Amino acid sequence: MSKPKKTVIEYRNYELPMYFPILLLTGDRWHISDVKSGKLHFHNCLEIGICHSDSGMLEFNDQPVPFKEGDMTFISRNVPHTTYSDKGTSSLWTYIFIQPDEFLKTYFDDSAPYADLFADMQQNLQLIINRKDYPEIYAILCSIVDEMQEKAMNYQHSVRGLMLSLFMKVMRIYAKDAGKKSENKEVHENAIVISPALDYIKENYMMNFPIEELADLCHLSQTHFRRVFHEIMNTSPLNYLNTTRILQSCILLRTTEESILSISEQVGFRSVSSYNRHFSEIMGTQPSEWRHKMANVDRASILEYTGWMQAQNLSDKKE
Repeated sequence: MSKPKKTVIEYRNYELPMYFPILLLTGDRWHISDVKSGKLHFHNCLEIGICHSDSGMLEFNDQPVPFKEGDMTFISRNVPHTTYSDKGTSSLWTYIFIQPDEFLKTYFDDSAPYADLFADMQQNLQLIINRKDYPEIYAILCSIVDEMQEKAMNYQHSVRGLMLSLFMKVMRIYAKDAGKKSENKEVHENAIVISPALDYIKENYMMNFPIEELADLCHLSQTHFRRVFHEIMNTSPLNYLNTTRILQSCILLRTTEESILSISEQVGFRSVSSYNRHFSEIMGTQPSEWRHKMANVDRASILEYTGWMQAQNLSDKKE
């Protein structure tokens, strides 16, 4: 008996503006075809989607969930998923990519009320709601889109305020649904199990620590931890750690004039040659070349960023 085909999971990295980590993708180009992708993908940031037309399916691992016109989707980083429209249609979407922990960090630091709930949302949010049920959330999202398109005076402050209001409302929905997680434990169990490891890597990526330390945090044996981690993230813990280090080094490359050697040491690499090798594998270029390219990143197209794949056009779909 042949083994079932293994699901391919793609990592998509978005280079958001440093001091305003939010990105808007909207307009007629953002259609999702009816061709089901052969792979899932996950991001390094939270994805907010607004479906403007038609319907289809949004899959989380092997769990298909229908969507329709007027739906709003909230998908945390590290959550594998894919989207495709119903046969013969091409749903139109607006997407907002954001790093909430950076964008709203002054409101949700460790001492803030419900900081734990906000942190949990960064890892486990998979929410689909409709504008008919939540018209106030739809109105806030539309206002955010308008502000980011028009870029009127002090629009960044307006967007932050709107985004704070949005997250407060989404957090209330998330809190109400917390009890339902226990009813669907099999869907979320593994992702929750490795959350301590993901959080630890995020906070301590610059340190040298053994993988067994991550396994201990998750209360798993090393073998079981490596297997579960790979099943969820489609990569090994070490590769995920190195990817995190590289992405953090990108911040330093963009915002400082420190040497490549200094940056490689700050993010945890023991040698600059190891850093250069991993950087090239993940980003597709050398650190010095990437730094030069990112000098004009705010004027670059998202289609040039590592990992982005534009939705396939209906004219290109397979029969």
